[in-house]
Amino acid sequence: MIDDMVRGDTDFALIYTSTKPLEIAAAISLLEEEGIPAFKINKTDSSYIFGEIELYVATKHIDNGKMILIENDLL
Repeated sequence: MIDDMVRGDTDFALIYTSTKPLEIAAAISLLEEEGIPAFKINKTDSSYIFGEIELYVATKHIDNGKMILIENDLL
């Protein structure tokens, strides 16, 4: 899976956003424990402290990823 991500053979989907870095870290950890690679894009403006952090997974993992986040009260 990671090799696909590096080669660019995978499409990604946004499945979660938060303004809290610890929530994103917890979500990534939960997903990776279940074998779902995830990554974040931090769109927070550090000068004014607004914006969100976005969490992405491969499109083939959207349903499982969302279910994991729902089961752990993150969605």
